[in-house]
Amino acid sequence: MDTDTIAAIATPLGEGGIAIIRVSGPSAVETVDNIYKGASRLSTVDSHTIHYGHLVDEHDEVVEEVMVTVMRAPRTFTREDVVEINCHGGIVSVNRVLHLVLEQQVRLAEPGEFTKRAFLNGRIDLSQAEAVIDLIRAKTDRAMKVAVGQVQGKLSQLIKKLRHQLVELLAHIEVTIDYPEHDVDEVTRSLLSDKSRWVQDEITKLLRTASQGKILREGIATVIVGRPNVGKSSLLNSLLQEAKAIVTDVPGTTRDIIEEFVNIKGIPLRLIDTAGIRETEDIVERIGVEKSREMLGKADLILLVLNYGEPLTAEDRELLDVVKTLNTIVIINKADLPHKLDIDEVKRLIPETRVVTISVKMEEGVDKLEDAIARMFFSGSIQSEDLTYVSNARHIQLLHEASQTIGEAIDAVESGMPVDMVAFDIRRTWELLGEVVGDTVREDLIDQIFSQFCLGK
Repeated sequence: MDTDTIAAIATPLGEGGIAIIRVSGPSAVETVDNIYKGASRLSTVDSHTIHYGHLVDEHDEVVEEVMVTVMRAPRTFTREDVVEINCHGGIVSVNRVLHLVLEQQVRLAEPGEFTKRAFLNGRIDLSQAEAVIDLIRAKTDRAMKVAVGQVQGKLSQLIKKLRHQLVELLAHIEVTIDYPEHDVDEVTRSLLSDKSRWVQDEITKLLRTASQGKILREGIATVIVGRPNVGKSSLLNSLLQEAKAIVTDVPGTTRDIIEEFVNIKGIPLRLIDTAGIRETEDIVERIGVEKSREMLGKADLILLVLNYGEPLTAEDRELLDVVKTLNTIVIINKADLPHKLDIDEVKRLIPETRVVTISVKMEEGVDKLEDAIARMFFSGSIQSEDLTYVSNARHIQLLHEASQTIGEAIDAVESGMPVDMVAFDIRRTWELLGEVVGDTVREDLIDQIFSQFCLGK
């Protein structure tokens, strides 16, 4: 664990009312005190207090007017001394303050280093640390609530409870091996089987939330496809409630990929509006069409838009054939026009697929589309508030492995294998669950996880 003092800008770069430079480490207070002028020396003030003053350079010239918050260890985010400098939120102002701090033999923090120190100093475990980045990146209120629950330790508490049960099993096995004369073999095997099954059942419950949790964390990659001029860009604008894409009567207006996040009943959709798929001589449009076809294979959900005011074309039928094996909702747009499209034919061409009729122009039916998306991924609604979600891909993989190894332990017990052999699988399950909360994780993996964080967090 490094014991040097680090600093970084903790707010986004750009113009704003206030910006914050965070300093953490054993000499944080003394460092800022060297460049601060105010009513009191920072080294003499009480912890968790804020003070008005100015920062000055080596020539005693005023650099910035600031409010400085002093927080003494261990009651801080990093469990180190922390000073936060609030200054004006201009790019030049923030950089001058940061450079002034760094000139005091302070190191620029690495990405995620403040949160990493909080983890290494025992304030939070690894799953809570990873939830911090989920909280920052949350795109919906529900995703934020899931992240807040994990930051507060809901997942950690359950994992620690499971590991405690496994430790008790390992202790019982050790006693059985060391003092076989005091053990009844049937009792030990019954205990191992019952407790192991309970652990496996709890892991299974967690994994049931994995698909929903992963969606809440990362969003549903949703591609809007269709031939030109069926209303794809109008649909995107309607869902976003803003004119993000150009809408005209001229086919081929959209030539590149337009990507935006939208909140659908608490579900984050990463909407991707693509170029209309058709044969074209226009080089730029043709590149856009090729990109559209590529996006189909990467999508979690496809919204195929058809025109109610026109019969199905050969291009429509080709698209229906391409997406019939994928997660697709067929949207029949322009329901305000005379109905010339045969919906029964659409349903024959793409059975077992939801078909929604809307009119983006008249703002009718979009709520039906939102309901269809919710039913497809969340059976109509997101699970209850008190449910512990697992959303991180690393956690999901570890839980799958843990479920497999505890299953092998159960099979070993029931097949009559010696209990010391069963202990290997139980111990491996304990280690895998420990990787979720960071108790048994490798140092290089810790570095990799925190490198994904933004600078200053």
